[in-house]
Amino acid sequence: MKNKVINLFDKPQIVVPNTGVKYSQLLEKFLEPFVDDFKDAEFYEDIIEFGINAWNAANMKLLLLEEENDDLPDALKDSDINVALLNRMIDYKISHFKEFTNFIVDYDLEETIEDPILKITTQEQDAHLKSMFEQFDQGDTAGDYDENYINRSAIIVKPLQPFIDWCSNLYPEDLNDIKETRTYLISEDIEEIDSWLAKKFDKLFTFELTSWHTNKKEWPQKRNYKMFKEWFQIDISTMIYDFEINPIQKGW
Repeated sequence: MKNKVINLFDKPQIVVPNTGVKYSQLLEKFLEPFVDDFKDAEFYEDIIEFGINAWNAANMKLLLLEEENDDLPDALKDSDINVALLNRMIDYKISHFKEFTNFIVDYDLEETIEDPILKITTQEQDAHLKSMFEQFDQGDTAGDYDENYINRSAIIVKPLQPFIDWCSNLYPEDLNDIKETRTYLISEDIEEIDSWLAKKFDKLFTFELTSWHTNKKEWPQKRNYKMFKEWFQIDISTMIYDFEINPIQKGW
């Protein structure tokens, strides 16, 4: 995975939808000193999303009062996120990219024959703050939500016969486990989940394959959305509830 990450950074095939400064190139340069910290990451998206969170947190830190800044690490102390790495990246962003104040609000990795092409969408500081305040106002109506409701949608992936056949040929003794389903949580703000899945399917496909067999040479080649739907049954749920008292923990 380390080589995969380095290849992403060493070949800046960058496409940026916004005019002016290229924030995708900025994000690439911002992440470059931290490549070794992500050598165990499984997906490009994990690295990009962590970097975006650090970038936006640094922008917000510059806007907050000093006494409020001290509370930022405490908000993450019960999380599995790598707080030390996050803080280092925040400080690095402030010291090296302070003048670039846009917030990164979305990204896309366009798969190509060679390296993925990173596309970044940003929002100017004032517009981003306005949207945040609007969300806070909406949060005042949180009582309208059902108790234990989680603000996520879920994609449930159930293996079908082609996947079962491929996997059981490699691990015939694990047939019952091979048939188990997995659930992937995504943002509830994604309205057209089918369209999102058509673009992001290979992340799920890759996760399913990796969980059983890490030799990519023995994976199905030329994977596409049609194959994905032939190998897996996909169910979608937009109403997720958590009945447990303990908080959900997530690693970076």
